[in-house]
Amino acid sequence: MTQVLAPERHTPSPAVGRSNDRLWHLVFGALLAVTLIAFTLWSFDFVGRDAPRMVLITTVIFGAFMAFNIGGNDVANAFGTSVGAGTLTMKQALVVAAVFEVSGALLAGGDVTDTVKSGIVDLSAVALDPMDFAFIMMAALLGASVWLLVATRMGWPVSTTHAIIGGIIGASLTIGFVTGTGGFSMVQWSEVGQIAISWVLSPALGGLAAFLIYGLIKKHVLGDALSHTLKPHMLAPVSPAQGTIDAQIDEATTAAEAGAESGSIGTHSSLQRWVPLVAAAGAVIITAMLLFKGLKNLDMSVSTVGGVLVMAMVGIAVWLAVFVFAKTLRKQTVPRATYILFSWMQVFTASAFAFSHGSNDIANAVGPFAAVLDVLRTDSIHGEATVPFAAMLTCGIALVAGLWFIGRKVIATVGTNLTEIHPASGFAAELAAAGIVMAASVSGLPVSSTHILIGAIIGVGLVNRSANWKLMKPIALAWVITLPAAAIIGSIGVLTLRTVLG
Repeated sequence: MTQVLAPERHTPSPAVGRSNDRLWHLVFGALLAVTLIAFTLWSFDFVGRDAPRMVLITTVIFGAFMAFNIGGNDVANAFGTSVGAGTLTMKQALVVAAVFEVSGALLAGGDVTDTVKSGIVDLSAVALDPMDFAFIMMAALLGASVWLLVATRMGWPVSTTHAIIGGIIGASLTIGFVTGTGGFSMVQWSEVGQIAISWVLSPALGGLAAFLIYGLIKKHVLGDALSHTLKPHMLAPVSPAQGTIDAQIDEATTAAEAGAESGSIGTHSSLQRWVPLVAAAGAVIITAMLLFKGLKNLDMSVSTVGGVLVMAMVGIAVWLAVFVFAKTLRKQTVPRATYILFSWMQVFTASAFAFSHGSNDIANAVGPFAAVLDVLRTDSIHGEATVPFAAMLTCGIALVAGLWFIGRKVIATVGTNLTEIHPASGFAAELAAAGIVMAASVSGLPVSSTHILIGAIIGVGLVNRSANWKLMKPIALAWVITLPAAAIIGSIGVLTLRTVLG
């Protein structure tokens, strides 16, 4: 029988596991420390000899700390379904994140970034001292990262974009009032209203899309009986006292196929008919997301017709590849074949999501970070700042380190605690989130990718009638608190920075 890609369950002894994790801790800790030291030394030459060294060193620490917490919360949120479904282990998710998140940041992150995220605060009309502007950006990084750390430790997936916006608002208003150069009119309150709308709109759209996608998959591909056999523990070796896994699967398969005619749900015929179509549709959505969102910062002039042709070619290629792959699995039991197919598809969606995230959302750390470096180098304020390659790489490494060190609680929330996830439902949630993110990006709807994915997981839970609404309450409250919490910390931070470093 062909070897199955289901995760192995021969768990090493606790001592071996702790020793292995300790090695990973040392590797990532050393890598992060070396990166920060190397970047700090490089930045001394980049900003010039006259720049205040303590401000520069503090900025490097705050920027890396922000990226670290984005990894622990936002990236952990993105990979939670894959880890929770058993498709990827924590270490495998770490490797995928390292490759695709950092590649997205370096290849498609763009050469310049807006210094004030989303134009939420109008600083152009204020006679602001360049160093006060630098302190605002530093305090915004501090406010956002501290709140993200608190939320991550609680296992709450929150929006890093909303956090950095809150930090900028709090720090900007504080400086405006203290210096007499501005007040509440500095804030674009209509944009804040859009954020409030996203608290409801994002999870609602994600939940609706996932409910429809997974509902169709369950109806036409899995059926009720088969959908309950896709949990990792059902597809891995068990002890002799528990019986063999093949006996469990044969029993589940018999239940799934009982009374079924050829081509009905829960059979190899249904896998060969429907899964390639689902995979092709998913590939088209993911390709669209990469073309219109993931690669938007690159100087690529792809016309609408060209984009449609690219999506069509990818869709056809994926349909053919998955169809052939599904045929090779006919000797496997239906649950095993289904698990393998959706596992590969989920790895694909997770990787694409990671690339898109790296190319866009890492700007939440790099934007203010690059803005302060630009002020220290030019002693003036610009609407856009050049993003040094070294800064992007440093934030990318800090992001992956954050996923490893503090991302487990958010992964547990997303992957297991909100609802039970298996590869098929995890794929549906990720695909739904990717589709809504892409559609919202094109149409300009005010949404949060974090909130969309959480809504998508709840949508899957609604199909299975297993959504954990009790846990959803503190998460929703954390979404509302994110902006004011980061604003308060940013306000206190900017006063402290101005007093100590000004």
